[in-house]
Amino acid sequence: MPLIVLIVALCILRYLEIWFFAALSWWWIIGLMLCAVIWFEFIEKLLGLDQRKAHDEDEKRRQRRVKQSFKRPK
Repeated sequence: MPLIVLIVALCILRYLEIWFFAALSWWWIIGLMLCAVIWFEFIEKLLGLDQRKAHDEDEKRRQRRVKQSFKRPK
């Protein structure tokens, strides 16, 4: 996610020609976009990070259900 924020910020700064970024080549930004695509489409799936996030969310949901079912009524 920080990579996406960086890309958006660089695009805005380059488009508005602010400070140092006015001289920045668009190829640097396109290169970062390519890195983001490769990361999110291939590397993240290869490492199983996308499934790990889904598994963690399911585990949290399961723990909440267990706590609710074993809660003592007052």
